[in-house]
Amino acid sequence: MERKAHIDRFGAAALIAFAFNLAFNQVVIKVTAGGFNPVFAAGLRSAGAVVVLLIWMRLRGVSLHVPRDAWTAGLVAGLLFALEFTCLFVALDITTVSRASVIFYSMPVWLALIAHYLLPGESLTRLKGVGLLLAMAGVALALSNRSGGEVSWTGDLLALTSAFCWAGIVLCVRITPLSRVPPAQQLMFQVAVSAPIMLLFAPLLGPLIRDLQPIHLAGMLFQIIAVASLGFLVWFWLMSIYPASSVASFSFLSPVFSVLLGWLLLSEDVALSVWGALVLVASGIYLINRRPRPAA
Repeated sequence: MERKAHIDRFGAAALIAFAFNLAFNQVVIKVTAGGFNPVFAAGLRSAGAVVVLLIWMRLRGVSLHVPRDAWTAGLVAGLLFALEFTCLFVALDITTVSRASVIFYSMPVWLALIAHYLLPGESLTRLKGVGLLLAMAGVALALSNRSGGEVSWTGDLLALTSAFCWAGIVLCVRITPLSRVPPAQQLMFQVAVSAPIMLLFAPLLGPLIRDLQPIHLAGMLFQIIAVASLGFLVWFWLMSIYPASSVASFSFLSPVFSVLLGWLLLSEDVALSVWGALVLVASGIYLINRRPRPAA
């Protein structure tokens, strides 16, 4: 498809579907943890994604070659990817999907704050500043609520750490030679480096297999195919067609869908303060990614 100047009906539908897919994945991770050690599950997901990506790249004739000057950044991105999903999978194992998702999807907030200092042309405007304050207030509200079902300081801090790692990966891709590497190779670096790290680390956190059932295997396949490999390739494809700022503006939907799905599918007891935190974080992300109106 040719490059477009704005989001059309197809783009909007695809981005909403992608946000829903990411949100549903949070529920799948939570459920899959019933059959797998969470870090072992994260490692298996990355290893499976390597296989799917290799098949896809072979069928599409995409080369595995990466310029030598991008290797260091690729390895750093892979290490951050390993830490991100180690933290996220453990967080979802010990706290609710709603809490972890509100905190994890605050990533655009921390990215905007760091980009203000590191990326030319990414200075915080008044609108972004308001969004930043709203979203940070939402995260603080989520952290302050210690009532309800599964509440864990460890889980909250791990979810926050995973958000920081995610922001770090985005910066790594944007300000290093890795930015000149096609998306498939960028993703391959992340899953190929992270897989052995997480698989080797997993035994330190207990038995690798818990009460394994068919639903857990189905959840693993979903994560490998629909998220960690083909799902993110679709995201990169959409980024290549539509303006990045317009694509990013849909990111506020993921925490909204995550909280709703945790409530509907897992019967999570979502405290009023978490709903309030969700509104603040989602509003903040929307304002941070919203393009200013052109002057008349």
